[in-house]
Amino acid sequence: MLRVGKHGGRGRLSLAGQAFVLQLVVLGLVIGIGAVLAVLDTRHHSDVTTSREVTDVAVTVAQAPSTLEALRTANPTALLQPVTERTRMATGMDFIVVMAPDRTRYTHTTPERIGQPFSGNIDRALAGETFTETFSGTLGPSIRAVTPVYDDGRIVALVSAGVTRARIGAQVGTQLPLILGVAAAGLLVAAAGSFLLSRRIRRQTHGLAPDELRTMYEQHDAVLHSIHEGLVVFGPNGDGAEVVNDEARRLLDLPDGPVARADLPISMQRMSWGVVRDEMHVTTDRILLVNQDVVTWDRRPIGTVITIRDHTELRTVMGELDSVRGFAESLRAQAHESANRLHTVITMVELGRYREAVEFATAELQLSQALIDRLLTSVGDPALAALLLGKVNQAAERGIELTITEDTALDSTAPLSAQETVTLVGNLIDNAIDAAADDSVGWVEVTVRQQDSSVVVDPALAPDPALAIEFTALDSMRSANDSALYVRVADSGPGMSAETFARAAERGYSTKADHHGLGLALVHRLVDRHGGVIGTERDPESAVTVTIPRKDAR
Repeated sequence: MLRVGKHGGRGRLSLAGQAFVLQLVVLGLVIGIGAVLAVLDTRHHSDVTTSREVTDVAVTVAQAPSTLEALRTANPTALLQPVTERTRMATGMDFIVVMAPDRTRYTHTTPERIGQPFSGNIDRALAGETFTETFSGTLGPSIRAVTPVYDDGRIVALVSAGVTRARIGAQVGTQLPLILGVAAAGLLVAAAGSFLLSRRIRRQTHGLAPDELRTMYEQHDAVLHSIHEGLVVFGPNGDGAEVVNDEARRLLDLPDGPVARADLPISMQRMSWGVVRDEMHVTTDRILLVNQDVVTWDRRPIGTVITIRDHTELRTVMGELDSVRGFAESLRAQAHESANRLHTVITMVELGRYREAVEFATAELQLSQALIDRLLTSVGDPALAALLLGKVNQAAERGIELTITEDTALDSTAPLSAQETVTLVGNLIDNAIDAAADDSVGWVEVTVRQQDSSVVVDPALAPDPALAIEFTALDSMRSANDSALYVRVADSGPGMSAETFARAAERGYSTKADHHGLGLALVHRLVDRHGGVIGTERDPESAVTVTIPRKDAR
């Protein structure tokens, strides 16, 4: 199980940290600017509201009948000052001034200023207009409204009502805690969101800095394209491959673009999700050695990594080595038997049994020589003849009788090469010997010959309807071309059902407890490559048959 280690730059802020700081700065600026704009908007709204209020108060006072009646008296101040002060206090104004057209004040918040000239603008009011303005008067900067007072169509006085900027500022100040509280809450929520987002980014980037991520990507891409092993990486769900390098696409014949689990060879689709070590899989063209590891991060699985190595040439060499080893074992067995027979003959000569010694010495020699002469005469390929002879002796050592049928005759193994013929026939015979080993009188029967149109393969022997169609088509080809390589290996074992035979071909790997995996898969791969047909029989005896058309027939 692979465990991904944690990384982090020394003294460098990770991508998540940089994103967190950047977000905090941006959010702080946005919220700060928003708070300033909110204060300005509140002040503007207060100005507009104050302008409307002072206008309403000034117009109300100007149009009040009591105001006109007071102006007609000899001392307007005595009547207007108490009324305007009560109105001022009731409406929240800072001042209400009633003045003569020549600016002389009749009323004022500060009684000492009564009788002095009004310091604001009155020209527009004298022209009959009600207006507002911001002006610095005796009470400081203020928003004031000025409106005329009419008597029979004549302007007899002016009324000004106003609120100082200090009072407006105090009103805005009462709203500042709310604005700042909302801004602080927004900043806190934004900071919390940024922190959670940075944690997610940190988990996804493993705390790496941007330059480390760039370097890792470049190294990752370079390694994927340079290694000579196939690499396929699946995520936690295992549906689609997240990484597939060039070598994996070549070895598995995968198309460009996304790769799903279903695109892998059937045997690899059925592979377990756990750790796999040196598992052999067979495709149409290759023999692959597959390893699989589960990758974990913080003790949780984050995917699986499959590595694939091409063992086609190695398995071919090992097959040839096995054949040579089998030949050596056969020679060793023959030498051992020859030594036993020689000692027996010498002892019989010493006992004076000369005639019996001659008969004993020549009997086994005649049988062996007859088989050798027949195979060398009927089988044109020396490697195949040597293989058959070696398998006879190998079977004899295991107490199994292996016979080569009388109709075994072959001038050439075409379209198979000598190595392919050894792979095909050797694996079939090995499987048959293994199957017959459990029988007390085990036997194996081998037939290798050239097929012609007089021999018809029964489609019913095919393990499934698709192969039955192939048998029928192959019979038609043989009838037209009269040429095919035919191999049949029968044994005294129980045989395999069509389903088991098909699974053995698809499974593509072998274990010590199951000898029908790699051998049969290699045979199937070879037969498919040459456009042949392979089938199994269980009645009247267990047998596997292979028919491969010659090149002109295909």
